[in-house]
Amino acid sequence: MLARQHRWLIASAFSSIFDFSMSTSVMKTEPILLVHGGAGDIPDERVPTKMAGMRKSVLVGFQVLKAGGSAIDAVEAAIKVMEDDEAFNAGYGSVLNTDGEVEMDACVMLGNLSAGAVSIVRDIQHPISLARLVMEKTPHVMFAGAGANRFAREQGVPFVAPGSLVSESAKRSLEMFKKNQAEHLTETGHTKPPGPLKDVKNPGDVGTVGAVAIDINGNMAAGTSTGGLNGKMVGRVSDTSMIGSGTYCDEDVGAVSTTGHGDTIAKACLAHSIIKEMEHGKSAQDAASHCLEKMTNRLKHTAGAIVLSKEGDVGIYFTSKRMGWAYQKGNKIHSGVNHDHVVTEEV
Repeated sequence: MLARQHRWLIASAFSSIFDFSMSTSVMKTEPILLVHGGAGDIPDERVPTKMAGMRKSVLVGFQVLKAGGSAIDAVEAAIKVMEDDEAFNAGYGSVLNTDGEVEMDACVMLGNLSAGAVSIVRDIQHPISLARLVMEKTPHVMFAGAGANRFAREQGVPFVAPGSLVSESAKRSLEMFKKNQAEHLTETGHTKPPGPLKDVKNPGDVGTVGAVAIDINGNMAAGTSTGGLNGKMVGRVSDTSMIGSGTYCDEDVGAVSTTGHGDTIAKACLAHSIIKEMEHGKSAQDAASHCLEKMTNRLKHTAGAIVLSKEGDVGIYFTSKRMGWAYQKGNKIHSGVNHDHVVTEEV
């Protein structure tokens, strides 16, 4: 109960700090780009690199909007920056499955409900760009596994050498996960209930990346990219590639990208749930806090979300210990990672 009250106090603090952007609607023609770099128990030593990576992501993506580019161009550009950065669990730096391999998921969605997603993708530097190709070049919504890689080859998407997306930090995280998992084994070789994915400390998988944007024409887009869960079983599909869970965008309402405990997010259909609350009259901030608190209270795992309404209101909320986020509006970048600390800088 105290934890929940603490988060509500933090939400109130956010509302006060962001009064100029979360409570006051702006014209559709004022561009905004909002990104996240993952939610969870982010270690102190990883905070500086994540914040630097998100700042670069926002600068690159917002420059697209400033030049008159589309929301989807900005979202893709921002996410590609983070897919190239080892500090995040996406692209290079993705966590590994039980076989020590990178399998990635990504999704994009436009305000007109067009969408594209890929899952269990291997040896592709930018899954977010492949997800966009699914949306723009096929009548389908999602490709997975070998089919997704085949589609990538047909579209001329460049592949990287097998294993080149495996970072040293991802290797260390998998080793630590397996060590922690082994410590939870009983004499019969079974894990202590309720199982390793719920009980074992799981380092490394707190860097799913996402972005939402509105451009000068009022068009909206959302996108999310991830390497999934550290130590996941081979072939596991994450919430990131599930439309309505990791990503949702509706030009009549707003755009959402989520991050956190993926299997829980999928059960809650978190992104779409936030959109529905906004559709029923809640602000971006209130919708995010309502849905995240409801999910965490019922399913006992944490997550976070970034939200942008069609009017340009910003919502940022997380039930996890930390979530890296940043956004640019005008000549100011606002960013944070803890519940009670916000940094604002002019650029």
